[in-house]
Amino acid sequence: MPKTRRVAPLRTRACQQRPGAASMQYSSNRGSILRFQLFAAVSAAALSAATATAGGLDSPSVQQAAAPAATQAKASAALHALFEESDEASLRRNPVNALFRGDMRYADQLGDGISDAYFDAERVAGEKDLAALGRIDRAALSTTDQLAYDIFKWQTQLTLRGLSPDILPLTAVRPIDHFTGIHTFYPDLASGQSAAPFKTVKDYENSISRHHRYAWMIDAAIGRFREGMASGVVQPKLVVRNVIDQLDLQLAQGVEGSTMYAPLKAFPADISAADQARLRAATVAAIRDEIRPAYQRLRDFLSKEYLPAAREGVGLVHMKGGPKLYSYLIEENTTLPLSADAVHRLGLSEVARIHREMEAVKTKVGFKGSLPEFFEHLRTGAEFRPVSKEALRDEYYAIGKRVDARVGEIFSILPKSPLEIRPVPEYREKNDAGGSYMQGAPDGSRPGVFYYNTYDLPSRSTWGQETLYLHEGAPGHHFQISLAQENEALPKFMRFDGNTAYVEGWALYAETLWDELGMETDPYQRFGGLNDEMLRAMRLVVDTGIHAKGWTRDQSIKYMLDNSSMGKTDATSEVERYIAMPGQALAYKIGQLKILELRARAEKALGARFDLKQFHAQVLMTGSLPMNILEQKIDRWIASRKP
Repeated sequence: MPKTRRVAPLRTRACQQRPGAASMQYSSNRGSILRFQLFAAVSAAALSAATATAGGLDSPSVQQAAAPAATQAKASAALHALFEESDEASLRRNPVNALFRGDMRYADQLGDGISDAYFDAERVAGEKDLAALGRIDRAALSTTDQLAYDIFKWQTQLTLRGLSPDILPLTAVRPIDHFTGIHTFYPDLASGQSAAPFKTVKDYENSISRHHRYAWMIDAAIGRFREGMASGVVQPKLVVRNVIDQLDLQLAQGVEGSTMYAPLKAFPADISAADQARLRAATVAAIRDEIRPAYQRLRDFLSKEYLPAAREGVGLVHMKGGPKLYSYLIEENTTLPLSADAVHRLGLSEVARIHREMEAVKTKVGFKGSLPEFFEHLRTGAEFRPVSKEALRDEYYAIGKRVDARVGEIFSILPKSPLEIRPVPEYREKNDAGGSYMQGAPDGSRPGVFYYNTYDLPSRSTWGQETLYLHEGAPGHHFQISLAQENEALPKFMRFDGNTAYVEGWALYAETLWDELGMETDPYQRFGGLNDEMLRAMRLVVDTGIHAKGWTRDQSIKYMLDNSSMGKTDATSEVERYIAMPGQALAYKIGQLKILELRARAEKALGARFDLKQFHAQVLMTGSLPMNILEQKIDRWIASRKP
């Protein structure tokens, strides 16, 4: 097992409730993969109590004239009953979501997520929820409940749009790529290092039950791919080759070397020898006789049948229905109705601005060459390469300690959940991001984890470490995700759900807090911060370039190398990720710019009355909000703070 360092738990400075649970992986090179959509709720009274603790969602001075108490109570009760009913139904349809929350009621199930019946059930549920929401008088609700109402409506409408006849046939028939898919998610889940516990006999039996379903899902993916071949909606050849490589790696592990075999290597002491033998035999049989043959079937199908039918062009612009899908994906990921051209122009503008700041750093360190030459110096200079995996790890430990010492100065509420620092597991490090975050359980029983990647160590750069930690660890993903899910007073869909623009926008905003946290005092680390910001700006250019303007893979890689000091390994991984996940990479910069805009607006409007701790609490303590709803909330807060 890789060595880990357990960062001291960060304690709250204000009253904070204990949790529930749920999980997603957020990866950064710096990317984020939102694996699930979750819904639910809690009582209106608890919600009101918690928002008062955090400084309130909105000040009473800017709330609308209140409806009569009885009317408001009735509307609120109906709203929260809807949240609760919707969440319970969703957990039954999506049992892994419950598992990530620590809810073991459906732990023997893996769910579906791929069949027509599943998508039909999700659509019916969304339509039912919207109809029920429409019967609730929004005007009768408190401002707090109106916020929850608006978020729930927005999320449900977006989900239904993704399930529409215009969009679903373009996504369902491409169930796997090299960044997302059951074939990469499930081995982690079954490894003993994720949300699925392996503490009791029942836990192992649940895992065996999930193994059977996993093999079924691999075969179901083949069926979906065949539908895409028939309809002309297929993956790029590049993506297919990468998936084949991933399957080859898993097949090469054998049975006892399989990630899914790992929990059998160290049974809890209170599991009897007889039970151990039985559980081992059943698990081995499932891996050997079901999962590995399913892998082989998928691998052979992709290699012999699907690859010849896959498309050469890597962008959605080359796929049947691709432009329509890309327009949807831009709004889904940014939460804003932006055009590809507008995003492309914004990216070019940001690239130019950041270049000017990079030039200033180059001058400060006394480098005499051009900016591209400075990039190459940083990309290749031996002094910027980690001397060993252990040295890379130890520096992340030191960075974590420095952040812990200062973070309380700008945050009034800190996560209870501990944060660990670990290397990316070897079986997925080749295609994984440079850094990522796996959220913990809300009750602290499973820590949040910041993963750093040591694959191709000579390609890694030490000058990017501080920024990466701020984004993936504290106060980035770990703060935002933990504070939301630990806040039991929020409806569950606000605790556990997330849109990429907010989640990644916050993490990128967290990088800009380097000055307040005393980081990046070394000009090379400051350049690392600019280089990471440049990455997100280039994403706006390259993602839209690939999917709306027909850029090639090599053209996109060259753009990233020409405009930053990224190594070719990272640039290649980045571009291949954008190819696999259109639109996702746009969310970071769009979300960050919106949060920075709102902070600047508040600072200008409030002057000396502006409090950064309170601003952060307002942004963080109601979970992941669509950008327009976050803007409305901050505007109300600003109005409430004015004399």
